[in-house]
Amino acid sequence: MNLGLKDKIIIVTGGAKGIGEGIVKVLAAEGAIPVIVGRSEDDNLKTVAAIETSGGRAYQVVAELTQPEASEKAVKEVLDQFGRIDGLVNNAGVNDGVGLEQGNYNDFMASLHKNVVHYYLMAHHALPALKASKGAIVNITSKVADTGQGGTSGYAAANGGRNALTREWAVELLKYGIRVNAIVVAECWTPLYESWIKTLANPEEKLAEITAKIPLENRMTTAEEIANTAVFLLSERSSHTTGQLLYVDGGYVHLDRALANA
Repeated sequence: MNLGLKDKIIIVTGGAKGIGEGIVKVLAAEGAIPVIVGRSEDDNLKTVAAIETSGGRAYQVVAELTQPEASEKAVKEVLDQFGRIDGLVNNAGVNDGVGLEQGNYNDFMASLHKNVVHYYLMAHHALPALKASKGAIVNITSKVADTGQGGTSGYAAANGGRNALTREWAVELLKYGIRVNAIVVAECWTPLYESWIKTLANPEEKLAEITAKIPLENRMTTAEEIANTAVFLLSERSSHTTGQLLYVDGGYVHLDRALANA
């Protein structure tokens, strides 16, 4: 399917690895020009090079998004380079384990800056360009906001905020024709997830235990599956979809877990 994204300029925060990288690669395959905004220039350039080797186009901006001023600078650099922004994917963040019992004020606030403050700031600074292009926003969020996890208050609060902002922005931006949607991720296989699994005493057993609870095919969601939905939401093929939280999770959050072993 031609999604009509050729030459569209789409910012993807945290686009060098994991889910963000998956989104960037699918965008490039659709003829868009994804712009990676991330803290590591080496990682950013590695992904850009892989896309260009495959015949696509991409760009990168180095930004430490935990610093409030970085979002404005990143957006300005994209506009200086391309003169437009057609879409924004807020994706960067990390489940940093700032809990209620073990955390403190500084840790909690730092977690919010890592995981939701830059979602607001990127959208705020990109908004004039998105108004001009009638662009779209996709927020990547986590099932932790729905299910809880334990020991991760900062990340849970941030994802609740991401979901709420998705609905709030969808309302506020209706008059500009800007659509805002979110993809809620549950158990998705990424390098970061793999690194976490390897820290456990019995990683293979733990992984098997997790996948057994995923109703559809008893397997992890792939970054490409998240990416395919994200890119669809950025395109005019989803022209009447806004304010939605889409669960690309193999039924993990909403289906009866008993189905996984049926």
